Amino acid sequence: MSEAPLLHLRSADPRLAGLIDRIGPCRMKLHPPEFCTLARAIVSQQLSSKAAATICGRLEQRLAPAGVEADAILRLAPEELRALGLSTGKTKYLRSLAERTLDGTINFTNLGSLPDEDVIHHLTSAQGVGVWTAQMFLIFALQREDVLPTDDLGIRNAMQRLYRLRKAPDAARMQKIAKPWRPYCSVACWYLWRSLENAAAL
Repeated sequence: MSEAPLLHLRSADPRLAGLIDRIGPCRMKLHPPEFCTLARAIVSQQLSSKAAATICGRLEQRLAPAGVEADAILRLAPEELRALGLSTGKTKYLRSLAERTLDGTINFTNLGSLPDEDVIHHLTSAQGVGVWTAQMFLIFALQREDVLPTDDLGIRNAMQRLYRLRKAPDAARMQKIAKPWRPYCSVACWYLWRSLENAAAL
């Protein structure tokens, strides 16, 4: 990452500048903008990091050496996917994503050329992929630097703590707080997520 985002955020928001100083360099973990990344995001929904890693590991092992690819997913019967720890709903969602990928409804190759809102519209056409999941794909796979996930509870809680608000902010308040961050909201959000990890460790 270039120095531009941090230079901008430091000058635009003194409170965020203090957070950046405390946490240090931005080491955002990125993933390829491919089917496997979105499939893992579906598996991980509403699970702890440990549980999600366990199930993703089982899935990768079961699909080896092909990997977590659309055609490989569809070669497994629904009951085989459920045996790996996937719920009935997530089994349905994974298969829906695989089908839409193979028939060209969802085209990962072209996503990088689309505006953020078009990417969200494109990905949420698959069952089980909501706006939040699509926004995480924008940030951590497509490396879009100006995404503000207003439905993210962690971001809301971190904003409340950092700006000493009486209650967690709603979407409009979040947009107002984040206005000075643009065009680097994604980077600011990474620091807010990290601030929660640091608080939990105290």
